[in-house]
Amino acid sequence: MAIYQTMCTSFKAEVAQGLHNFTRTTGNVFKLALYVATADLSASTTVYTSSGEASGTNYTAGGIALTNITPTTSGTTGYWSFDNATFTNVTLSCAGALIYNSTNQNRAVCVLSFGNTIVKSASDLIITFPAPGATDAVLRIT
Repeated sequence: MAIYQTMCTSFKAEVAQGLHNFTRTTGNVFKLALYVATADLSASTTVYTSSGEASGTNYTAGGIALTNITPTTSGTTGYWSFDNATFTNVTLSCAGALIYNSTNQNRAVCVLSFGNTIVKSASDLIITFPAPGATDAVLRIT
């Protein structure tokens, strides 16, 4: 088992089907859940799962809601992202995350791999998303 950073394959079709709305003020609710290194997350992940999810003080299963950044374009690339996310005063270990649409049947969007295990002890865990842009945004269609 492992965590593979990727856009979920099911998400690619679901975007074309209009199942995800990332608009900042009127869009769906997207969440970020944290996972331990032994979790099984990859392109084939289709929905949020509690299997392999991190646990610990001040962490709630299912993670936290993200703040959407409205999709836009630059040249021939469409892109969007989220504001940074903070898990406040947590004690846990995690090696990756899943972004999923909690408004629409917990459909998976993408898997994030942190590259190593992050350990927090009664401190904030801040997930810093890249600035939105055609080459850096966490979600891009080229």
